[in-house]
Amino acid sequence: IDELADLMMQAPTEIEKLICRIAQMARATGIHLVIATQRPSVNVITGVIKANIPSRIAFAVASQVDSRTILDVNGAERLIGRGDMLYYPIDAPKPVRLQGAFVSEEEVNRVVQVLVQEYGEPEEYPLELQDVEDEMQATRDKLEKRDPLFDAAVELVRRRGYASASMLQREFEIGYPRAGKIIDQMERAGIVGPPEGSKPRKVLVPLVDEDIHDAISGGNAYTEEDETNDASSAHESSL
Repeated sequence: IDELADLMMQAPTEIEKLICRIAQMARATGIHLVIATQRPSVNVITGVIKANIPSRIAFAVASQVDSRTILDVNGAERLIGRGDMLYYPIDAPKPVRLQGAFVSEEEVNRVVQVLVQEYGEPEEYPLELQDVEDEMQATRDKLEKRDPLFDAAVELVRRRGYASASMLQREFEIGYPRAGKIIDQMERAGIVGPPEGSKPRKVLVPLVDEDIHDAISGGNAYTEEDETNDASSAHESSL
């Protein structure tokens, strides 16, 4: 980070959290986080950031307060500039005074060219985007492949006003895994609500809402009108 102050002015809370998370997790994988700023104030270099960045370097600063903000000790205010610095590593009892060297861009390019000649060009790691359309289609097919007892189970829970796997087990004489899958299918279809501990699930599609149920089950639901017609037919047959 070339200038931390600019980031802290925009989103201080978010930036502080991200810096701390990187500093805490990245050190185990060999990732080094270098943060620089020309404004060593407590609003920029917060206590949380300092706790996660234990090794620090201070160049010449204007006051003892700035020195203590960076290093927690005085001394940086007496530096003479031009690369004169105090280096305070995590394993040292006190800061070490060092002379930093100025490296021009031309020198950096020459060093890079030597490394290229010595070790060759870096390997490319192209980012390949996986084609997930087939996986998504397979998932949709799996979700749409409903149990043969799905429509009957929907009709049952709508009549009872609640849904549970144990009820489906008793009514259809099936095992618990199959009954649980049917309940899950009904939840994905929006017919029943999410689980509420040991309580039965709520039915979100009441019995009076036949249009919604017809759209879900394909229009093959056994309605109250069908029940009335069946009762009338049975009565006429008995006469």
